[in-house]
Amino acid sequence: MTAHIPLVGHLVREVLARVPGHVDRDDLTSAGLTALVQAAQGFDAARGVPFARYASTRVRGALLDELRGVDWATRSVRRTARGLDETRTRLTQSLGRVPTDAEVASAQGIAVDDVLANREDLARAQVRSLEADDAHGSYAGSLVSTTPTPEQALVHAELLDYLADAVAALPERLRRVVEGFFLAEQPMAELAAELGVTESRISQLRAEAMVLLRDGINSQLDPLLVPAHERPGGVAARRREAYFAAVAERHAAAHAPAARVATSA
Repeated sequence: MTAHIPLVGHLVREVLARVPGHVDRDDLTSAGLTALVQAAQGFDAARGVPFARYASTRVRGALLDELRGVDWATRSVRRTARGLDETRTRLTQSLGRVPTDAEVASAQGIAVDDVLANREDLARAQVRSLEADDAHGSYAGSLVSTTPTPEQALVHAELLDYLADAVAALPERLRRVVEGFFLAEQPMAELAAELGVTESRISQLRAEAMVLLRDGINSQLDPLLVPAHERPGGVAARRREAYFAAVAERHAAAHAPAARVATSA
């Protein structure tokens, strides 16, 4: 297990590069190391999943759980706040002034006390750095924001990374269909003419690529979601495993500098 401790440092660095600055490195590292220990205890080599891949999934999950704890406001509180903000904006435009809490509550169909309670819930959710200078208003920031939460930002960025790697690792013809149809917005007829096949064949290739992309991404982020092949050990299964390995290799190569730093840490 100790040989994989640098993996935690690498994943923590990936997280910190994509989330707001108030997220604490030590808290993430602690959560990641705990998950690594739990992964070592629950690892079953009979599943055929390499420990590094299995541990990465567990550590990423622990880091996401830690990030969820950063945002103290519940989803229902933020959902209510968004609804109130939309109502307040609409009333401001129609009235030509900022509406009162009573007017917002009436338009929303709730009690004034509920509007005030939501405001208090959001205020309690604000997280300010203890090192900030309150007298000069120089707090680094708070969690009440219309921008994505740290968890959402991390998941989105990581999915985009793996999606790019998975597309690049596709067999040439499948990659051409995905890039042409989804990125270049080429009509099926145009792609069919370019590749010398029928439009129905393009549709089949697109569906095949979507399955490979889904499984290729899941093979890195959550291997347990990858369905077992109907004929393990067959040619198709070996090709699929080779594709998964190619996705992993591309992602590792893209993050090689960070990985080397983590290893030397």
